[in-house]
Formats: sequence, C-alpha cells, structure tokens
Amino acid sequence: MDPLGAPSQFVDVDTLPSWGDSCEDELDSSDTAAEKSQEDIIRSPFPYNKDISGKVVLWKGDVAILNCTAIVNTSNESLTDKNPVSESIFMLAGPDLKEDLQKLKGCRTGEAKLTKGFNLAARFIIHTVGPKYKSRYRTAAESSLYSCYRNVLQLAKEQSMSSVGFCVINSAKRGYPLEDATHIALRTVRRFLEIHGETIEKVVFAVSELEEATYQKLLPLYFPRSLKEESQSLAYLPADIGNAEGEPVVPERQIRISEKPGAPEDSQEEEDEGLGVDLSFIGSHAFARMEGDIDKQRRLILQGQLSEAALQKQHQRNYNRWLCQARSEDLSDIASLKALYQTGVDNCGRTVMVVVGRNIPVTLIDMDKALLYFIHVMDHIAVKEYVLVYFHTLTSEYNHLDSDFLKKLYDVVDIKYKRNLKAVYFVHPTFRSKVSTWFFTTFSVSGLKDKIHHVDSLHQLFSAISPEQIDFPPFVLEYDARENGPYYTPYPPSPDL
Repeated sequence: MDPLGAPSQFVDVDTLPSWGDSCEDELDSSDTAAEKSQEDIIRSPFPYNKDISGKVVLWKGDVAILNCTAIVNTSNESLTDKNPVSESIFMLAGPDLKEDLQKLKGCRTGEAKLTKGFNLAARFIIHTVGPKYKSRYRTAAESSLYSCYRNVLQLAKEQSMSSVGFCVINSAKRGYPLEDATHIALRTVRRFLEIHGETIEKVVFAVSELEEATYQKLLPLYFPRSLKEESQSLAYLPADIGNAEGEPVVPERQIRISEKPGAPEDSQEEEDEGLGVDLSFIGSHAFARMEGDIDKQRRLILQGQLSEAALQKQHQRNYNRWLCQARSEDLSDIASLKALYQTGVDNCGRTVMVVVGRNIPVTLIDMDKALLYFIHVMDHIAVKEYVLVYFHTLTSEYNHLDSDFLKKLYDVVDIKYKRNLKAVYFVHPTFRSKVSTWFFTTFSVSGLKDKIHHVDSLHQLFSAISPEQIDFPPFVLEYDARENGPYYTPYPPSPDL
C-alpha cells in the first residue's frame, strides 16, 4: 500500500490513450475515402473499425504496475520462470502469490491459469506458458502461441473481465522471433475482439523499449486507424493470416485434392522422344486454345464500343478484385510449398524472384489459390524492375503449368508486372519445354518472347546473376553438378585440401 498522500506507482489503464486515438488526422482523411464506391476500395481482411481500435492500447512499461482487471504473466511449465516480467509480478504481488501457484500444479504450454492479484493493482493474474521455438517445429510453435493468447482472452471473457494487460508472451529465453510472434498476438486479439468485443473494454499491450518498434510497425496491419492506413497496410500483410479466429492453419490439412490426380487431361511421355510427339502435344493445348482467344479478342475490337482508357480501367478494377481476395484468403498451404520466393538482385541491381517448378504439385492444389498467392507476393515486387528465375529442374508432368493457367495469369496481372519484368531465366529446360515456351510466347501472349532466356547450366546463369544472390534448392545444385560438372562451390574449400 502506498503511504497516505503519496503518488501511486500503479498506472490506471483508463488514463492511457488508445491506439485508435493516436491518428486523428488520418481519421479525418478517411471520411472522404469512405465516400468512394465499394468497388474502388480494396478492403483488408482486417478492416478499419474505430470501435475495435479504440479498445487497444500500446504502452511502454511494466505490465505488473497496470491497474486493470487482469494482467498476463508469461512463465514456464512449473510456473517458476525467472524472466523480467515474472520477477516484477512476484515482487509486487507479495509472497502469497507463490503459495497460490503451488496449488495450480504447473501449466502446460498454451494453457492459461488464474490466480488472485494479491498486492497488485490488478485483481487477477492470468498465467500462461509460451512455446519454445525451433524452426523445424514452427507450425507447432505457432499453434501453441496462438493458444496462449486465445486461452487468456477466453478466460477473461468467462470471468467477465473488462480489461486485460498483456505482456509479450514470447519471452526471449524461449527463442521465438519477435516479429513472427507479434503477428500472431495481434491477429488473435483482433479476431477475438471482432467476435467477443462487447465483453472486453480494454486490451493493453505492455512492451519494452526493444519490443515497442515492432508493435508500432505491425499494429496498423491488424488495427488500422483509418481507411487510408488500412489501404497502405495491405501490401505488408503476411500470406498466412490464420482462420476466422486467427488460428494458424496447418498447411498439410489445406491441400485440396483434384478429382483425378493421377489422370492429367492429356498424357505425356516422361522423356522427350521426338519432334512429332512434342508438336502434337503443343498443338492440342497452347496453339488450339490460342486461336479461340484471339478470335474473341478480334470480335471485341471490331465492336469498338470501349475506348482504350475504359478497357484499362476495367482491367485495373478486375485486378484490384483479385488483389483484395489475395489479401483476405488464407494462402498458407500454397506458401508452404516454397515454390515462389524473393532472393537477391541481379548484376543490374534488379530484384530476383525464384520459381521452383518441382515444388508445384499442379494436380494436388487449387490453382486459383496459386494465382492468388502469386498476386499476393508479387504485387509490391512488381512496382520496380525485376527478373524471374524459373528452375525447370527434375520436373515431371505433374508439375507442368498448362497454357490456360499461364494465359489467365498473364491476362489478370496488372500492367506493372509486364512493364517491369526485364528477363525470365528458364533454367534446365527440356526440348519439350523449349517448344512449349516458343508457341506460348509467339501466339498466346505478346511482349514476352524476347525476355525469355533458356539457360542449360548454372554457369550461364551466373553471367547475369551472381551465385551469392540466389538461394538454390539443393537438388538444383546436385543436378547441375551431375550434368555440367562441379564448377561452382558455394563454400570456400578447406585449407587442408
């Protein structure tokens, strides 16, 4: 107890400014934006909501001194962890807390358990145990951390608590990357407030100086304070935004099986056997379908009802709808394939994007989701000049993207994709793939043919992109060394050799 007349060491959460109150200028500008038609606004899966943002507080300080209904303590399974958060809570709560914890008989990872606050200003303490992080068990760690936040909030709801003060549950001792953990924390709280917001008035994120910058950077993604901030944050949302409750989705459970995964539409031989076979295969796919598309385009041109500017505006709106869907849909199953990723820069300083053909199980995944993922990843990349490196290495017929999908992708994407794409390096092509590419770039799409470079060996690729600037799948290096000789060693040789 504080001496009579002395200022309290505790901080009343009602005196802290909410996250939503910290952006008044943005709120004013959002009124004008709100007048736009819904068709012209790309909405985030975490849309601007003044009431929800008003319930959130970001505060730099010790969670133990918050005067709220409950504060959160992050600990270990025996509830005896000696981290800075726990030590401060134990010191201020007094010796009775230890006695109460012994009755709980520990706490499992992801669970939440309740004790009184004793000498704290908070009435209750909710104890939880964050996961130990190892990259190979990332999915399990994400699910456990989500459970921590979800179970704390559920307990607060069941106990009719009006305010909760969160510490950063992913303690440094447990090795969880701060930014990854913050994404999970914020989206879980956001989804809970969307569903059960009427039960909780305040959620305080009590952070240290080291953690504050990360929370400041990521809070606008999940709690935008205006329509403008919502729109600006879209490009920075991760591919995996969890399900409707913020829970991470296990990729293995999301892969959709096609009706006939073992029977592609047209059978292909495993190896290239002759020109006749390949040309017939090409003719029945890209060339035949190309003729139909061109006739349709000519009919539209002859009608002459739409101006070029109107057509461009219509295309932009169509792309914006795809982009909006890409931002709102769970694409974690496609992301887990690691078929598309950003690496370094080429010799001209342009961003290098890698596509790994062998990692695309065409017959096992939803290709519309694959298109959405491509848009999600590439939208902010394509604003500047970039190049694509496509590894065709060791692909089979079940990895080959058909011409319909490629044509659809080319037609859907924004003009910036085509304008800023400077080169496509087609690595380890087969005779069949060279012929397919020629037909597709000659008859199905325009302006792409001169950008395609077939690269038979990595040595040729290194004349355009330094080997240190590309993250190679191991099987690509092994294949190239077997076919073309071990001319490149990614690590310096041992001095003993």
